Amino acid sequence: MKLLLIISAVIEGAAGVALLAMPTVAVSMLLGVPLDTPAGLVAGRIAGAALIALAIACWQVRNGERGSPATGVVQAMLFYNFAATAVLAYAGTRLELRSRLLWPAILLHLGLGAWCLLNLWFTRRKLSKV
Repeated sequence: MKLLLIISAVIEGAAGVALLAMPTVAVSMLLGVPLDTPAGLVAGRIAGAALIALAIACWQVRNGERGSPATGVVQAMLFYNFAATAVLAYAGTRLELRSRLLWPAILLHLGLGAWCLLNLWFTRRKLSKV
């Protein structure tokens, strides 16, 4: 669980800083389209702040025991990663957005979500044996 939380903190923290500091560049690199409205810039920066908050939560609980608050953070990251996978896949397939980073980002979130799911499953199995 510790490695999962550290990697999640680093990845989401970097994405959050990019969105908070340079939302137009970050969105353009990810989705291949400009973020060119004031409302879009605000939404991008809010998303960046939310990702940084997730990164902080992951970092703070990384040394927690299984069954501790760290499990709750992994559950939250499970939802976030599968939701991000679905939203980005929708953007690529239905909205036909294109960029070099879109499908790698989809696979990254899918992989992290699967890792979260497996981690929670193994935690539940281990706790039920105690």
